[in-house]
Order: sequence, then C-alpha cells, then structure tokens
Amino acid sequence: MGSFGFYIELGLGHVLDLNAYDHILFLMALTIPYTFRMWKQVLTLVTIFTVAHCLSLAFSVYGIAEVDVALIEFLIPVTILLTALFNLREGLKEHSDLSFKMQAVATVFFGLIHGFGFSNYFKMLMAGEEEKLNPLLGFAMGIELSQLIVILGVLLFAALLEGILKVPRRYFIIGTTALVIAITIPMIINTWPW
Repeated sequence: MGSFGFYIELGLGHVLDLNAYDHILFLMALTIPYTFRMWKQVLTLVTIFTVAHCLSLAFSVYGIAEVDVALIEFLIPVTILLTALFNLREGLKEHSDLSFKMQAVATVFFGLIHGFGFSNYFKMLMAGEEEKLNPLLGFAMGIELSQLIVILGVLLFAALLEGILKVPRRYFIIGTTALVIAITIPMIINTWPW
C-alpha cells in the first residue's frame, strides 16, 4: 500500500488526466457562469460537490451502496449537459440571475453520481487491501485539490478574456458552454447503457 501522499497524487492525477476529461468538463460547466467576484458562490458549490462525491465514494468503497458502472458512466455526461444547459439559459438572459439554490441542489445530486464514478477507479486500486480509510482520505484530498486547480483555471481564463481581450461576459458564457455541450453529446451517445 502507498503512502497518504501517494493517494493524494492518484486523486490529483485521476481528475487532471486529459483522458478522463469528463470530470474537467463538469467542473468547467459548474464554474463558467461565475467570476472571481463571486468566489463565495463558487467555493460553496465546489464544497457541496466535494462533500457529495466523497459521501458516495465512501458508500461504494465500504459496500454500503452500489450503482451499475454502465449507468454511472452514462449519467456523468448527462450531469455535464444539464449543468451546461443551465448556464446557457442563464447566459442568454439580459440580466443573469443565477438560481443558486437550484444549482446547489443539482450539485449535490451530481456530486453523488460523480463519487460513484470515482469509486470504480478507487476500488480497482484498492483490490485486496484491508485498510481503506487513509487511502480514501488521501484520494479524496487529491480530487479536491485538482478540482480547485480546474476551477481556478476557468476563472483565470474568463478574467483574461473579459478583462484583457474585452470579450463580453455573455459571449464567454455562451461560447464556452456551447463547447462543453459539443464535447459532451458524443460522450452521452457513446455511454448509452440501454
């Protein structure tokens, strides 16, 4: 078994792996409507997402709850699409008034789904290992750190486009959300479980 730091690195690598870009896309979709000035809302959503996915990750690892892998692999891009469509709807409004409570509730549900997705990878790593708590905590910490990196990247990219290149906020939201949707639709088609 690896050290605590080893599992942090695994969590970081799992989310930041460009071959596993579904996690990055969800975090992008979650962050696109926000700016640095709205850091409290972004931090709240990320914390909600983290708590929810850590809960379902722990439930799965300890055998409390199991969900079909094919269903989870399908639902993850669905969560990305729904989050992106919410952004698009908000981006097309003249004066965007994000329904934060609705987004927070959806983020809890989506976090639970993503946690089951993380659990498949984590359980493969832990096959045959008895002690799971320290590796689980390290892995979850690595996932959280990687999420903060992605969110900071999206906020910096938005600040660059809007502040330096003077791209209107509305165009940034619509353009980046359209890109997320375009990447996500084939993922939904390819993971259709029925």
